Amino acid sequence: MTHRPPPLRDVVIVGGSLAGLHAAEELRTAGYDGTLTLVSAERRAPYDRPPLSKQILTGEWAPDRSALRGAEELAALRADVLLGVHASGLDVTRRIVTTDEGLQVPYDGLVLATGCTPRALRGEAAREGLHTLRTAEDSLALRRTLLAGGHLVVVGAGFIGLEVAAAARTLGAHVTVVEPAPAPMQAALGQRIGGALADLHRAHGVKFALGRGISRVLGAHRVEGVELDDGTVLDADAVLVGIGAVPATGWLAGSPLDTSNGVVCDAHLAAGPPGIYAAGDLACWHNPLFGARMRVEHWSNAAEQGAAAARNLLAAPAERVPFASVPYFWSNQYDTSIQFAGRPGAQRVPLVEVDGPKPAFLVLTGDGGTLTGVLSVNSPRVFLRIRRLIKARATLADAADAARAFLSR
Repeated sequence: MTHRPPPLRDVVIVGGSLAGLHAAEELRTAGYDGTLTLVSAERRAPYDRPPLSKQILTGEWAPDRSALRGAEELAALRADVLLGVHASGLDVTRRIVTTDEGLQVPYDGLVLATGCTPRALRGEAAREGLHTLRTAEDSLALRRTLLAGGHLVVVGAGFIGLEVAAAARTLGAHVTVVEPAPAPMQAALGQRIGGALADLHRAHGVKFALGRGISRVLGAHRVEGVELDDGTVLDADAVLVGIGAVPATGWLAGSPLDTSNGVVCDAHLAAGPPGIYAAGDLACWHNPLFGARMRVEHWSNAAEQGAAAARNLLAAPAERVPFASVPYFWSNQYDTSIQFAGRPGAQRVPLVEVDGPKPAFLVLTGDGGTLTGVLSVNSPRVFLRIRRLIKARATLADAADAARAFLSR
């Protein structure tokens, strides 16, 4: 449905990544013809982040290849794009966004999409060889370190950590992954499939220190090693910290927004004060599909939420649509494809597909007998079928029967 031209005249989007870009595009598509300002801390035009831990890190892609839009497409937005500019404050009474350069950007509609920043190792000062991964510059810096050779210690066996481990092995680095849990990605995959994923990485030369934490990083000016919590010392010329991310809400201090977990929103992505919406990694919203509040740090959610926030910003109150989505994410490690849709549940139904050249797994999760999620390892066709059943609120038993029937063909 195309909205009638809204009364808004000044819309500001803070955050120039995927969610912010999709919000800007949806505003223009929906007929918004007023002033549009995009404030982005990134010095690059909007680009895709998934290649940072894969193609850009390995050198398969030049960074410019990850650009989300070309110059002509960005120009068509008719937006004032402020690159390399950090938002530093929000005055909801005067409706002004303040930047670190002293600019005061007025708005009558505002979309918050500043995403997250990587979590750092507590007590560890920045030094040469100590890396996180969030920006293109982070990826290029880590690549330079890896090309110099030596040992990489990856702290955290989540998606980012394991993708970096796989990429680093293709560059010839010696890699050790340190993870407090007994298996990689245990919270999402469970110990059995997490263990199989560890075996995949071991087959490619990755070593693991499971059930272990980091005591300290050695070296005053550059990384020289890592000491584990049991006293073991690992050789390290570089350390990649992949222990999650925290919402980038510091600039909102002093505003009336609820930043207890990102920016807390209602089901329409409205953040409380009039005319303010949030989208992407930052948004903690009530998802009516699951009857729960959630915050999702994945690509598809950022794209869909950015557009949804823009539509609801322009819509009359009676026309606003709750954002009821099935979260989805994926990861490619070596020749293995991992996909997950929905949200983890207390109940698990593991299924093993043995017919094929690669190990394949499917795990269904549920709460109260209702299907809430599906995890696939090298089972893309059945994953697509079960994913549709989540939104249909199918029972866990019916979904398991449907999966077994499909796998038995």
